[in-house]
Amino acid sequence: MTTPMLRLDAVSKRFTRLPNLGERIAGWLGAGDGSQTVHAVDDVSLEIAPRETLALVGESGCGKSTLGRLAAGIYTPDHGSVRLRGQPVMATTGRPRKITTKVQTIFQDPFASLNPRMRIADILAEGPLAHGLVKRGDADGYVARWLTQVGLDPGFAGRYPHQFSGGQRQRIAIARALAMQPDLLVCDEPVASLDVSIQAQILNLLVELRRELGLTCLFISHDLGVVRHVSDRVAIMYLGRVVELGPTAEILARPRHPYTQALLASVPRLRRSAAEAESFRPIRGEIPSPLAPPPGCHFNPRCPMAIERCRREAPVLTAAPDGRAVSCHLAPTG
Repeated sequence: MTTPMLRLDAVSKRFTRLPNLGERIAGWLGAGDGSQTVHAVDDVSLEIAPRETLALVGESGCGKSTLGRLAAGIYTPDHGSVRLRGQPVMATTGRPRKITTKVQTIFQDPFASLNPRMRIADILAEGPLAHGLVKRGDADGYVARWLTQVGLDPGFAGRYPHQFSGGQRQRIAIARALAMQPDLLVCDEPVASLDVSIQAQILNLLVELRRELGLTCLFISHDLGVVRHVSDRVAIMYLGRVVELGPTAEILARPRHPYTQALLASVPRLRRSAAEAESFRPIRGEIPSPLAPPPGCHFNPRCPMAIERCRREAPVLTAAPDGRAVSCHLAPTG
């Protein structure tokens, strides 16, 4: 069997806020210690094959970006492991640190992800020079190559980020990631902050680069229209857990998990049939707080199908013979 490009095994991540002085004093008086723990990612296992694009979809706050940063080696998992081509992304001994340059991230906001005090040439050359991917004497040509690759004039290398539009800045951010010669790109909602007229250009560029360079991608988004365009498979995430996984076309056409069904039913449409309009029911309630996720299935407080077992027992993401996987006690498995 082919070794997965990326493998996440039972990965979990918690963020704990320590109490301030007032909360510590209150704790001494018996009012609790004041600390708060966010359950951002809860026991997630995923694999991405070479040259595949896996989309990660879910509501805001479900843990998508945290999982992406775990995959990229920006965060260290509290439990579980992250491996690229079978090798750890993070050091397993000593101080936690990323030990590979073969995973790179394209962040959501190009206005924040580029250093405003550095010229574009320096932004693109900094990483490759530091890691010995290019010699200093060859840096100008190397920068020009990647600017051309993303559709920008190499003459822009002497400019600063504020001299570019949002779409141009995101192209520069893509070039910076590609200049590190990665095997895997983590794209964290790379078009969410851009004008609609520019989004399609950036998406088409990413699809073209993936094909030309043989890249593997973890594409994080909440836009199902974007996901349909760019991904081979999709993982639906809810409150830190993956609840459904499978080929994009099949999941969007025939969702099996109640959350996926509700999510797809909520997508705005210009035209709905009378039957669709009458049967439409929005997802009830608000997403529970990750500070205190509900027991059992995390979706049970909002699920119209929930039974007592759902409130007591967390379902396992179970694979079906057709390549789909769903985490639900009641969903069909084939």
